[in-house]
Order: sequence, then structure tokens, then C-alpha cells
Amino acid sequence: MNYAGRRVLVTGGLGFIGSNLAIRLAREGAEVTVIDSSVRGCGANRHNLEPFLAQITVINDDIGALFAHRQAIEGTAAVFNMAGEISHINSMRDPVRDLELNTVSQLRFLLALREICPGVRVVYASTRQVYGVPQYLPINESHPINPIDFNGIHKHAAASYHRLLTAGGEIDASILRLTNSYGPRMALNIPEQGVLGHFFRRALLGEDIEVFGDGKQLRDPVYVDDIVDAFLLAGDRKGLPGMNMNVGGRDALSLAEMAGVLAGEGGCRIRYRPFPDGHKSIDIGSFSTDNSFIREILGWEPKIAFADGARLTLAFFRENRDHYLP
Repeated sequence: MNYAGRRVLVTGGLGFIGSNLAIRLAREGAEVTVIDSSVRGCGANRHNLEPFLAQITVINDDIGALFAHRQAIEGTAAVFNMAGEISHINSMRDPVRDLELNTVSQLRFLLALREICPGVRVVYASTRQVYGVPQYLPINESHPINPIDFNGIHKHAAASYHRLLTAGGEIDASILRLTNSYGPRMALNIPEQGVLGHFFRRALLGEDIEVFGDGKQLRDPVYVDDIVDAFLLAGDRKGLPGMNMNVGGRDALSLAEMAGVLAGEGGCRIRYRPFPDGHKSIDIGSFSTDNSFIREILGWEPKIAFADGARLTLAFFRENRDHYLP
């Protein structure tokens, strides 16, 4: 991978994964522009880009308003499209808001992008939630699409826009479907951002870690540095028209196992409780990812075990606590 001197755009670059990606690109010597609307509840935090703010151009606007920033976007070599809402439960409480953020803004963005940067390489951050309740494990890219919440439906629609414009030769997009993600710069101060954010927040505060149900549900958490590696590899590789690729963690662990790791690091206890209202209906049960396709195509595989990633994540937040848990 060689991003030095290349102009790149990161949407949602003030958020969790987007900021980690923007920082890595800046370290690689890329000319990085971030566009982020800083919508309340979506995880934008300007501190995420410290100490690289002087090297990164930040546009505070909706991605759908791309034409207003044409001069800053022209000549872009690669687009990393990370913008959107990730909360499944919030999508059920306010599906129209989720539609606007994850579908309408995405469509406006892509229609502008095809005119400003025709044929540009785009890597879109999708979610494992598009699969719905697994019919088999581990899940590969051939698994049926059957989302059980509005977030999964809207993310799948946005991915379909990317594939449609790619089929027409107007952009050159690939879609990465991410499993449960964690690491430095997670939005720990925002509720309903996923089970791992909930676990890490409580571990840092020394509070009981709440596990809904019996804790036997499997997940394959993936550390943010591994995710960034996958996006950089995909962004540097053309000839993958409209491909969907799973990005999952190294090991399948139960929620109870992950809670146990964090409880040990945080000196707290685990408490089991019934699912709150609205949560059980969108729980998919166990999930684990088959990464063989992305390994074959890009040579990517996750490296960081959860116990190691958890320690790195907690160390970051303990050092920067005032910016994430005020």
C-alpha cells in the first residue's frame, strides 16, 4: 500500500473507525480530507483526530452536500465511506432518522461523487446486521440477506447504491461488512452504540458489566487497527467491482467471555439481566464471520486477539478519559 501524496476522502472521519483510518492515512503521508456532519448521537468527536488536526482538512457538513465542497474533493484518488448511524435500537425507535442518515444522504453523496470524481475508488463500511439471524456459522458472503431492523435494511440499500453505480462504471466501489468493532476512539459517552461500547464504558467506570440474557451468544470482535488495514488494502486495489467482503475478528467469543475479560481488567463484576424492552426483537443470537474471501482477495486477516485489544483500548481511554467520559 502506498498512500503517500495521494488525495483521499474519509466520510464520517470524526467518528470511531473513520478517525482511526484518517490518522493512519495522515501518517502514511496522504492528503486527507474528512467530511462529517457531527450529527448528535453518531459519535463525532473532534478530539479523535488529535494530534493530526493540523494535517487533516475537516469539512463540517452533511455528506449529501458534496457539491458545496467540490474544489476540496476534486482529484480524490480514494474515498473511504464510513458515514452513518450504527445504532440498531435507535433505528427501530426513529426509522425515518436512520433512513435520512444511512440512505438519503448516501444516495445524494454518491450522485455528487460520480460527477465530481468519476470512476473513483470507494470503500463503503457496511455491517454484519444485513444478514439478520444466521442460518449457519460462520457466515460467508453467500449467506441470505435478511435484516431484522431498519439499520440493516438501510445499510443494505446504501450498499446497493454503491453496487449499482459501480456496475454502470460511474464509481469503483467495494463493500466491507463489519462485525462488532472496538478500540480507541469509540463513542463511549453515547448510549445504544453496541454491546462492546456498553461493556468498555462500565469497565472504565468500575461498574458492574451488564450482560443481557445468558451471555452465551457468540460474537467475533475485531480491533480497529485490523479494520483500518482492511480498508487500506481495499482502497488501494482496483478491479473489485461491487464486491462484498466480510471483516470479522480473530476468535468467536461469547458475550460472557468478553465481559469476563473486561471485568478482570476493570476490577468489576458481571451481572446478568433480562433483555430490555425493544432489544430482544433485534437480537440475532450467535454470530461469527468467515473471513476466507477477503483473505483470498486482499490477503487480509485479523491479528489482534480480544484480550490484547481490550488492554490497548482501556489504556487509551484511561489516558484520554476527559474527552470520552466527561
